[in-house]
Amino acid sequence: MPEALESALAEVRTLLLAPGLTRAVAAGRRRGQRPSVVRAELRPVALKSGPRLQIATSDGSRPHTRNVAPGAEADAAVDELLAEPFGNWHVETADATIQLRVTKSGEAQVHRAAASRTAGEPERHDRAKEWLLDPGDPLFKEIGGSAAKRRQVDAFLRALAATLPDDLTGALRVVDLGCGNAYLTFAAYRYLLRRGLDVTLVGVDVREDQRRRNTELAERLGWADRVSFVAGTIAEAPVEPAPDLVLALHACDTATDEALARAVRWDARWVLAAPCCHHDLAAQLRARPAPGPYELLTRQGILRERFADVLTDALRAGLLRLHGYRAEVVEFVDFQHTPRNLLIRARRTAGAPTDGQRAEYRELVGQWGVTPRLETLLAERA
Repeated sequence: MPEALESALAEVRTLLLAPGLTRAVAAGRRRGQRPSVVRAELRPVALKSGPRLQIATSDGSRPHTRNVAPGAEADAAVDELLAEPFGNWHVETADATIQLRVTKSGEAQVHRAAASRTAGEPERHDRAKEWLLDPGDPLFKEIGGSAAKRRQVDAFLRALAATLPDDLTGALRVVDLGCGNAYLTFAAYRYLLRRGLDVTLVGVDVREDQRRRNTELAERLGWADRVSFVAGTIAEAPVEPAPDLVLALHACDTATDEALARAVRWDARWVLAAPCCHHDLAAQLRARPAPGPYELLTRQGILRERFADVLTDALRAGLLRLHGYRAEVVEFVDFQHTPRNLLIRARRTAGAPTDGQRAEYRELVGQWGVTPRLETLLAERA
């Protein structure tokens, strides 16, 4: 091994085992050689048992994640990876970033950059913590997505992180309903995999061409055995077995109701749904006079539309509560990034609703003379 490459790998080793490590990725291969895995990613994680170095690898068909303890176990694991003939290493720490590329002739090309901080900013790596999945992550080179979409996905992941228990372990079955281009699908899989969970994820979209495109992406990423796609409606697409976690990002109008209804029928443990447009109740409000003394709320079109948004999501949360969920409506991303920035977040408790909760819901829909689509869907499948 050339002396310069040996020296560069020694520097990488030091950074990988240092307390300030943020993230590291090894990929590619050296000329005439092939690593035993196509990609390796390392990052520190905090578990109940203490700090660990998480190592996620993929052999091109199946991912594998392990958490190794500091000391001899981490040393051995890092040495094992450094012995692999990777063509590129990218290492980020609290203070610096180093990129190592091995040329065709076997020489080391090293680029170093200091981590930038603004005046008065703490020296810990707060900037990295602004993102659960950095917009510069290599994943986005494969799946695409605008800057705005990446911000929405990262914000959604933060809501997901706040929803799942910190000590969650083992298998986790996830479905993304109305997945579209699957930006959230792939990002959620990457995030959950980094948490050390045994994740299987199904994306559902009505378009067959989307299914083919997303399946090809999963194959290219080496995730096809864990991330799959189905063409079909949210209400009827085959998903087996039933998921633990249901995601729906900006499913339009009553598609959000279909996603929530299916989550309830599955008895999903957690549900995160960011609604999009709210045409259904808006049309019902236009068709009849508002109850007194609320005529001013619906007299102006713009106010009626906004009130319909609020009423729809309030009733959705109320219905989830009546079906054994603890539900809340939160803002998951700044309004400047998308006006559709509310998130319905629900956790199944299996608790029976009280008479007061039932009466509260019935009084609200009765006063306004509306029938929420989610109520109809849940009644149809009762």
